Amino acid sequence: MVLPFIRSDLVKFIAYNPFQSGRIAQTTNLIQIDKLDTNESSEDFPPQLQEKLLCTYQESIKNNRYPDSSHEKLKSFIANYVNESAELDRQTFSSQSISISNGSDELIRSILIASCVNGEGSILVAEPTFSMYEILAKTLGIPIVTIPRNEDNFAIDLQAATSAIYNIKNPPIRTVFIVHPNSPTGNTLNNSEVDWLINLPENILVVIDEAYFEFSQTTLVSKLVQYPNWVVLRTFSKAFRLAAHRIGYCVANPKTISILEKVRLPYNIPSFSLAAALIAMENHKLLLGSVLQTLTERDKLIQELRLNIALKVWDSRANFIFIKTQALNLDVKTINLKLRESGTLVREIYQGLRITVGTPAENKRTLQRIKAILS
Repeated sequence: MVLPFIRSDLVKFIAYNPFQSGRIAQTTNLIQIDKLDTNESSEDFPPQLQEKLLCTYQESIKNNRYPDSSHEKLKSFIANYVNESAELDRQTFSSQSISISNGSDELIRSILIASCVNGEGSILVAEPTFSMYEILAKTLGIPIVTIPRNEDNFAIDLQAATSAIYNIKNPPIRTVFIVHPNSPTGNTLNNSEVDWLINLPENILVVIDEAYFEFSQTTLVSKLVQYPNWVVLRTFSKAFRLAAHRIGYCVANPKTISILEKVRLPYNIPSFSLAAALIAMENHKLLLGSVLQTLTERDKLIQELRLNIALKVWDSRANFIFIKTQALNLDVKTINLKLRESGTLVREIYQGLRITVGTPAENKRTLQRIKAILS
């Protein structure tokens, strides 16, 4: 049934539908599910920080009161962290350079609203990449221009990108979304790509999504000082282990931040999530201590999987790896299905599999199961 009051273009729209691990558990009767399909941290919040968060909830949070909508304290902590992690002067970025969101998705949506709605612009993405840029743009009726990546190293086709920027006029490209490192492929921007972004016209908003910065330790945040049309997105959902709390943030020129604050919904972050993010910032060195194990495990996975000639495995600078099958008698869908049946959940995407780096035990089982399937 078509509802007469709904936009006609939404009828054929397919909503984002993350796979739920409970469904596979019910069909296989497995007790242990290795959930390696959503790039979450393999480690939970440490017990001592969970206890601190519980005490904060009991002592400081009043359920009948709205949360702090200014986010000022958290913004200050984040600004200090950004300056420190990028080895910048302590005064480079302040709370006026930060906007807090309900996950990075909300910020992406706010950026789209602020730059492209009402037919004023389209967005440019290089596929394969994070799917939410296209999904959110479609919900707002914003055109999407897609350009390819090199099939060998996933570098952006800069010739196609340049052609799109200067030849598409109705509506013109207003915002470019880039993930650094890219998801699902794990590659960081190369020098040519960075130079291309630097030379874009000032009337184009450049959005650099650094969701996996803590794993890559490669950031372009210092470029914001020179290029006021740039925005850097970050998240607490990965290395900071707070996926359940949905906290994202962006760093940008204060004038851009003031516009995004106009678009942001009031009271968008629950008090409990704000408390969790503050504790994470206060204890960021403790939380980020697990990054080294993730990187070590990632490199082990890549090395072991490359021993099988049936697989093509790319280098990664994030907390996941991307693989494709080179075996003529075994396709990606079959491998994915057999992995799910054995209890390992991975993401089937762009004719490949994206595998989150888990705990050592999870990674060991993943390797054993993949080897069993390929044999």
